[in-house]
Amino acid sequence: MPLLLAVFAGAAAAIWVAGVQLSAQTDVLSVRLHLGSALGGLILLAVATNLPEIAIVVGAATSGKVGLAVGNILGGIAIQTVVLVVLDAFGGTGRFPLTYRAASLLLVLEAALVVAVLAVVVAASQLPSGLIALRLAPGSVLIAILWAAGLFLLRKADGSLPWQASGEAPDNQGPPRGHSREKAARRDVGTARSATIFAVAALVTLLAGVVLERSGEAVADRIGLSGVLFGGTVLAAATSLPEVSTGLASVRAGDYQLAVSDIFGGNAFLPVLFLPATLLSGQAVLTHAEGTDIYLTALAMLLTLVYAAGLLFRPRRRIAGMGIDSLTALVLYAVGVAGLFAIVTTS
Repeated sequence: MPLLLAVFAGAAAAIWVAGVQLSAQTDVLSVRLHLGSALGGLILLAVATNLPEIAIVVGAATSGKVGLAVGNILGGIAIQTVVLVVLDAFGGTGRFPLTYRAASLLLVLEAALVVAVLAVVVAASQLPSGLIALRLAPGSVLIAILWAAGLFLLRKADGSLPWQASGEAPDNQGPPRGHSREKAARRDVGTARSATIFAVAALVTLLAGVVLERSGEAVADRIGLSGVLFGGTVLAAATSLPEVSTGLASVRAGDYQLAVSDIFGGNAFLPVLFLPATLLSGQAVLTHAEGTDIYLTALAMLLTLVYAAGLLFRPRRRIAGMGIDSLTALVLYAVGVAGLFAIVTTS
């Protein structure tokens, strides 16, 4: 048991260190490849920071454990939203909360994309399991199409919303979103070297993700923890470490909008993994979603809406070192996990 815990902790540490490098090199590559501050965060970093989830989903799909793949994806969205609580409380946002400093209609649109994708997840989970052709299920295909359409609209809205100040709130962060990436791109690091470091860090993250899943599953079996509880809490928290490291780096650089965008971007991307999971397993993966998975999806939608409201109402007050929206999200997540325990233990 101590050895398993050490392996699990070592894999988590490797993911954290690799996540720092992924963030740094993404900053360089997204600028030099002219991806733009919004698209760079929503695609490149969304994929990079979710590599542990990708590794777990691929491994689960190829081994026939589609239930684990579903639980990891949907449980990960809720816990990654709670990462915003960590960024608000420990990122050093000054006397104002994170959402006050990051307020932008573009971020509200990104939150809406997350909720829209999760709504399709809930609907698709109710479709017949036999509704599949050419190893494709309608639900997973629709999610991928919706995500791509959302990226197109967000790209179009970036800096050109037909609102006063292009949808930027007064007294939010001073420099434009992505200024930390612009600064990082000026570092004396060649594009080829940056791409190499990114590739190595991505490989480390992938391998550590596999080790994390295998060792974590063994630990859960030893202590008698339900796979649903473990996947939706402990494993999801461990695989969210890249988001914590990249988010803290952005917040401490004063790029609050980028930090929030990276979280929303990653959450909108995660359900897209149902498409490769379906292709690899040959099964309509979403139809294997259990009641607890839908429960976690609803919780993720609720937490996302809390932060969308925070971006619109911009609370100034900080309680216990965080904004009212972050405190609300933390309480709701704690209540949600308690409810998850109640569901699992009584079923």
